[in-house]
Amino acid sequence: MITMTERQLKQFILHATFCLPEEACALLLGEQTEEGKVVREVFLTENVDHTNEHFTITPETQLKAMKYARSKGWSVLGNIHSHPETPARPSEEDKRLAVDKRMSYLIVSLAEKQPVCKAFRAAAYDSEPEQLNVVKEDT
Repeated sequence: MITMTERQLKQFILHATFCLPEEACALLLGEQTEEGKVVREVFLTENVDHTNEHFTITPETQLKAMKYARSKGWSVLGNIHSHPETPARPSEEDKRLAVDKRMSYLIVSLAEKQPVCKAFRAAAYDSEPEQLNVVKEDT
């Protein structure tokens, strides 16, 4: 299970809307607890591919996020990206690139009037999504 706040999810949706028609992306920073992963910050990043079909976060940005997370006593829990025109389910490319089974992969679909967010793990891409818990307050 991965938990994030409504504020964090709204922050990413705003970023994704701003990036349209391209896919938006970010890294999820936080803590692993007995109950699951807890997102403490959504680290917004640039999609250097500048396309609506896939995203790339540069190694330099990933390293910056890792160092920042470590300075807070956190780690990188996974990533979140948008699908501007398709449902919140992993594309074939998403499946191919999601290789770290410890990470969570969140997808926000902007294809409908209301954004839809779903979480997945690499091991679960061919089965059920990971449980996503969106809470009102910081946990």
